[in-house]
Amino acid sequence: MAKKGITRRGLLGGAAATAAFAALPRSTQAAGRSADVIVIGAGLAGLTAAREIAQAGRSVIVLEARNRVGGRVLNHALGSGGYTELGGMFTGPTQDHIQALATEVGIGTFPTYNTGNNVFVGGGGRREEFPNNTPFGTAPPDPVVAPDIALAVTLLDQMSQSVPVDTPWTSASAEQWDRQTLDTWLRSNTSGSDEFMAVTSAATEAIFGSEPRELSLLYTLFYIAASGNEQNPGTFERNFNTAGGAQESRFVGGAQMVPLQVAAQLGARVLLNQPVHRIDQSSTGPVTVYSGRHFRAFGQRVIVAIPPTLAGRIEYDPPLPPLRDQLMQHMPQGTLMKFEAIYDTPFWRAAGLTGQAVSETGPIKVTFDTSPADGSFGVLMGFIGGHEARVWENRQEGERQAAALQNLATYFGNQALSPREIVEFNWSTEVWNRGCPVAVLAPGTLIDFGAALREPVGRIHWAGTETSTYWNGYMDGAVRSGERAAAEVLALL
Repeated sequence: MAKKGITRRGLLGGAAATAAFAALPRSTQAAGRSADVIVIGAGLAGLTAAREIAQAGRSVIVLEARNRVGGRVLNHALGSGGYTELGGMFTGPTQDHIQALATEVGIGTFPTYNTGNNVFVGGGGRREEFPNNTPFGTAPPDPVVAPDIALAVTLLDQMSQSVPVDTPWTSASAEQWDRQTLDTWLRSNTSGSDEFMAVTSAATEAIFGSEPRELSLLYTLFYIAASGNEQNPGTFERNFNTAGGAQESRFVGGAQMVPLQVAAQLGARVLLNQPVHRIDQSSTGPVTVYSGRHFRAFGQRVIVAIPPTLAGRIEYDPPLPPLRDQLMQHMPQGTLMKFEAIYDTPFWRAAGLTGQAVSETGPIKVTFDTSPADGSFGVLMGFIGGHEARVWENRQEGERQAAALQNLATYFGNQALSPREIVEFNWSTEVWNRGCPVAVLAPGTLIDFGAALREPVGRIHWAGTETSTYWNGYMDGAVRSGERAAAEVLALL
């Protein structure tokens, strides 16, 4: 059995992905290049923006700090053959924009495996199996926690309906909701039992990479409201569920195939190994973007399409307005690790299990079956997020992997103790991410700084999933934000 982290060799799965990646220029020998628009970041947001601009007949350059495209979407080639996915991987109903983009570039979807029973492990190691088609969806119908889950979800869904997705800070109750955490609200409006709060932590660790005590209630309500589209209001269930939810489907070849295909279409417009460190719009001439050691790009407009915490590390001339600068300081990334155990077969299916588990104790509290569509080998993927990630990322690899495998064995049987390969990936150690899956907003952030989230600063515009009005934090939100930022600059060129 191979037990290993990630090497540069393994960052792409499939010959097509490798070929598309290899076609992109790693750097440029030129001292500078000019275009109508300079896009910073080659994740889904930046690539979508660049694609829209190029299709409109305008010139565009994308500057990416890493040696790859995709941002928080990343395939990994397994040593034993095949691939896994280390970042965003699921899609579901109302995520119309990522699905439309995938279709346009020739990437299909297939259903996430969801046949059989889910597993819940409660206090004291109490293990239960339950059908995946109950009214609770992925949430456990356990009699100890079910009443609180039903009450909290009902109230949160109702409250979220009054939160405008474009300006959540203008909600009638915004002041009240943004002065408390999700944790405080839950303890005041449910039994607040240790078991229920542990289940809540499992959910927020997987969805946000953070704990209920770190999340503004207003931000949580906005996140729920945003998990829909213009025709379908968001719900908490759509964030957490598989059938009918955000985990319903996966992309053929892995989600990174979508940005790889977009980047291949853009070709030489995408420049890798170009970390941007300065943006100068102090003159009446073109905006100058400085990247790498010597490269400069000149454009009429700039789109910054990287996480806010990284955007805050760029030097701006003139300095950004205090509101924008403070906003980026108040939007740290969540803390999330992925643990993937690879087996010769998806053995849990024969036992009538979906591969989905929710547990009150970690390090792994939420799992999915992320095996390939043909089931040619088995993959159990687990999230280690929030406090669990901050504890376990500092443990020795062997200790962490043993604890994670013991979790999987508790959920799916002792056969889980013997994978043929283990893959771990910690997004907090990625220099050009510093965390995942999304920025975490504490109380006061939206009320005090939210108005600066999408507001252009001079000739600088902002994209990235954190700026999206729908599916904020997801791949769909990234695509939507790129489309919106492109429309902004095209209207001004």
